[in-house]
Formats: sequence, structure tokens, C-alpha cells
Amino acid sequence: MGFSPFLRLDELTPDMVLIQALKERWDPECHAFLFLWGHMIPTLEDAAQITGLWVDGQAELAERLLGLEVTRERSSLVARTRLQASLGVVDARHHTEEGQAEYMARLTADARATLAEEEGAAADRDLRCFLILVIEKLILGTRGDPVSCRCLPLLDDLSSVGSYAWGAALLAHLFDSLGTSSRDTGVARFFPLLPVWAYYHLPSLGRGVPRRPGVVPLLQRWRFHRDEQSLCLQMTLIHDALDTVPFGHWTLYVGENDAAQPWVERGRPYFGRDIWLHAFNTVVSLHHRLVARTLGLHQAVVEFPTQ
Repeated sequence: MGFSPFLRLDELTPDMVLIQALKERWDPECHAFLFLWGHMIPTLEDAAQITGLWVDGQAELAERLLGLEVTRERSSLVARTRLQASLGVVDARHHTEEGQAEYMARLTADARATLAEEEGAAADRDLRCFLILVIEKLILGTRGDPVSCRCLPLLDDLSSVGSYAWGAALLAHLFDSLGTSSRDTGVARFFPLLPVWAYYHLPSLGRGVPRRPGVVPLLQRWRFHRDEQSLCLQMTLIHDALDTVPFGHWTLYVGENDAAQPWVERGRPYFGRDIWLHAFNTVVSLHHRLVARTLGLHQAVVEFPTQ
């Protein structure tokens, strides 16, 4: 289904100070970060390179299908604990002495033991429960305990799940979250994308540390350099650094091996131009021309593949 690189991603400590500092530079009128030296945004290529998710795909909907009842208050929500119960991990707790990697390994083992006993329609139903958790809580990073069922129409035909542009959906919801009030700290979407985007393109900030050169997706190459200074001082230093980044310092993905990243190669026809990002009821504009203008580049004419 195309989720394999994403699900193999290692733990990354959230860099919430950097996220908030970038959010304060977000221009909701043009959906871009506004720096003294120009506009910049995470692009579809960033989403593909960093997360390993597809950014091109179908736009059709299928019939709703799930083997659990929705909540009475909202017909589009189900309880997270009920989804976990169907996967055999409802009673799993994160012990204080274990790290995130050990916790996830234990959850995986428990879920596999339960799913191994299922077959046929029951196995498909449980797979949909698992996919809803992955999509809504990891890829789209929605807040709150209830889990939305809005992606259910896309899970009717399990053979088609991998053909949807989940990376583009991630980027659309990130842009939508960045447009919220600056008093609402953080973003409610897949949090590692934005910090790693800054680690890669703005290494002078000193917030990220390369750890595994050459590994794909790019998210696996970085870890957060923990800063023990006060949050206020960190925010001030980040803003000062953003204002002094030299023009032309922006790093492009030159020399990356696309053969090892089929999700990047498939999405390449969509990378270099303005485009509308559609994800469920969210539609936002991606103004790639602003990035090109900042870097002194020209937007090329791109022929889109027929679908």
C-alpha cells in the first residue's frame, strides 16, 4: 500500500520550539513562510523525500465500511480505545522504564498475535482499523482521543489504498494547521515533517544533528539536538537566525538517489509548479512560484500524466 517506508521511521523527539517559531513566520494569505529574504514552504518534494509517502494518486471515493459503531454525538468519530481493542492492544500501557522503541515493539507483537488469528472478512476489517489509526493519528496527526472516520470511503477497496496521495494530504493539513491563531501553540499534524524540513534546508539553525547519512526517507537521517536553554531564549535565537540566513543558502535535493525512493520518482511531475492540495474537506494552495522566485529559479512547464 506504500506505507512501508513511513511505518519503519524511527522515533524523533518533537522540536516544538522550532515548530512554534516557524509558525509565527507563516503568512496565511499566500500559505508560505515569510522570511526577510523571501518566501519558503515545505513542498510536495519535501513531503515525499522526508516521509516516504506518495504525493500523487487517485481522487475517487468508495463506500463507507467499518466493523465498529460510531459515537452518538458525532457520526464520523469512533473511540480510539475500541479501535485498539480490535487490534488486541487496548490494555497496553507505556511503562515508565521503557523507551518509545520498546513500547512500539511490544504493541506490534501484541497486535500481530491477535491479527494472526483472523482471516477473510475479519482480517480485512481489522486491517481497516489499523489503517485508520495510522492515517488519522500518525499521518494527519489529529488531536483528541476520538478517531475520525472520514478516510473510511478510501478503505473499502484495500487494494487501492496505496494509490492515494497521502503525502499531499499530510502537506494540506499541515498548511491548514499553520494558519490557526499564533496563540494556539504547535501544530496538530504530523509533527516531524516541519522540523526535519528546517534541519535539512536551514542547517545553520543548529537544531538538528545528522545521524544516518544516505538513509531514506530523510526523516531517518536526523535527530533533534536537545537544547537546555529556556524556551524564551531558544525562540529568540531561532528568530534571529532566520533573519540572518544568507540569500541562496537554501539547500535543494541535489544528488539524492531517486531509484531508492520510488515515491519521489512518481511524484516528480507535480513538484515544480503551483498546485491545489486536496485532502477530504481541506483545500489549500501550494505556491511553488514563491519558492522559485526566492531562489532565482524559473518555473518550468510540466506535462501532467493522464489519469
